[in-house]
Amino acid sequence: MVEGSGVDVREKGANQQISERRLFMQLQVWTGCPDGKPLVEAMERSRIEGVLYHDVNDPAGVALLTCHEDPAFFASALRGLLAAAPFASLRHRPELTMLGRTYASGFEPDLEDWLLARPRRTVLNPAWPWGIWYPLRRGGAFARLTPQEQGAILREHGTMGRAYGDADLAHDVRLACHGLDTHDNDFVIGLIGRELHPLSHLVQAMRRTAQTSQYLQSLGPFFVGHVLWQSPSR
Repeated sequence: MVEGSGVDVREKGANQQISERRLFMQLQVWTGCPDGKPLVEAMERSRIEGVLYHDVNDPAGVALLTCHEDPAFFASALRGLLAAAPFASLRHRPELTMLGRTYASGFEPDLEDWLLARPRRTVLNPAWPWGIWYPLRRGGAFARLTPQEQGAILREHGTMGRAYGDADLAHDVRLACHGLDTHDNDFVIGLIGRELHPLSHLVQAMRRTAQTSQYLQSLGPFFVGHVLWQSPSR
């Protein structure tokens, strides 16, 4: 909280937990990559934390997911890596770029694990090589609902997601992207798992929820990837 301002931008969890920390995550996508080995070698030399994906819908497509607590990383160390070979020779697809930050809803029993460790564990788990990433934007009607109405809608959505996670079918990464997205989206969602079908099945099942069927203005574009390389878990 900025003293005297009345504005509090800290993350808050259960039992009065408070944190100034959060994780920023960014997905960048390219095409024109017939061989991913030079990218893997470049990432291993860089020691940057992240995931390289093969783009399932583009036989020459690749993507890089990176994360850092300091957003300046994306405009400095990461920028230097991507401006040099082998990334510089690829054709960038900015329409699929996604940038977001972890956030708390106020109910997390272990706030710092939720904000910092859980997203890393999810995307860097070698047992979960599949990923679907997409942005979404809620319609204005959702913001006009009472907090109680919003809570009921979000609980329906969250209960379904947890059921897939408990069955080890799909694990989610939820990022806020207000003001960070070219197309003014609100959130970036990553669905991660062992197999692709359950991830698609979860997206299909979510279409029936009140949030998706009544209160979303836009959903997508979708990136579907299979892991080419992951940095070691820290």
